[in-house]
Amino acid sequence: MTSSSPTPIPDRSSPATTEAAPTAASPVLAEVVRSGFVEGRHRGSLVVLAADGSVEWALGEVTAPVFPRSTNKPMQAAAVLRAGLELSGERLALAAASHSGEAFHLELVRKMLAEHGLTPDQLQTPPDLPLDPQEAEAYLASGQVRDRLTMNCSGKHTAMLAAAALNGWPLDSYLDQGHPLQQLVTEGVCTASGEDVAHVGTDGCGAPLLALSLVGLARAFQHFVQADPGTPERRVADAMRAHPEFVAGTRRPDTWLMQALPGTLSKMGAEAVQAVALPDGRALAFKIDDGAVRTLGPVLARVLRRMGIDSPVLARLEDAPLLGGAVRVGEIRAAF
Repeated sequence: MTSSSPTPIPDRSSPATTEAAPTAASPVLAEVVRSGFVEGRHRGSLVVLAADGSVEWALGEVTAPVFPRSTNKPMQAAAVLRAGLELSGERLALAAASHSGEAFHLELVRKMLAEHGLTPDQLQTPPDLPLDPQEAEAYLASGQVRDRLTMNCSGKHTAMLAAAALNGWPLDSYLDQGHPLQQLVTEGVCTASGEDVAHVGTDGCGAPLLALSLVGLARAFQHFVQADPGTPERRVADAMRAHPEFVAGTRRPDTWLMQALPGTLSKMGAEAVQAVALPDGRALAFKIDDGAVRTLGPVLARVLRRMGIDSPVLARLEDAPLLGGAVRVGEIRAAF
């Protein structure tokens, strides 16, 4: 549990390792069906919390640590607010985003950098293409190359840089584990999840990556939607839910779900992690062991159906076709 003093963060350069949940014990959550033949299976673990925070039901190992990847972003966004940065609306949603690299995303990142006296060169995101495949094709066709600003975490990094600049903290080391901003992130993660951080790594964007259990991750999302109005956590949740297109993109499941089910908070992460909090206070989190992101929609739709959700968006989420000769010959489907 969290305490009044900052949680120590292990040295990421240490050779010590911490194991994730054992895959041998994980149940099959999704199947790959081609031409009526099950050609593959994806194992994982998931948990559903009741509104009071108790475990309603679970599959697999849900108390062992996993890397939440970008499902950590709401907690990182809350930290920049606690650091005193004033963000709201689309800007705050973008600070918690894995954006698709659509034109409106990139335009707002540029505006945010300029508003805080920053430049794209100060971003420490790795150069990348837009996350959305259609946007990436158009981007390359226009003759552009991988760029720091185009990377899907550039909104988060802009907010982190702006918070550091506001407080006179170093800008060139804003991703270091010991940086004051990252200490605020760690404290916030511990408070929201009700857990100590089990392990620290480096995320794909270069930011510290804080391992939690799936129970802790679901509890954190629940904490955000149940927080008092005006608190950093609730402000982040409200911004994400009001502007879901800035959290993901027009062709992304997180956006679809939050648009279709008002009051829902949804965020996916790399390596097939998903966390959702519903407006009634219930929450869920799951992780596919092999990191197959293609399973997220079908598994999420099945969990929501089992939770009693009935909405046309679920059919959209679970539609994950397999093609053969450019013709649909199968699908990825949930298996629980």
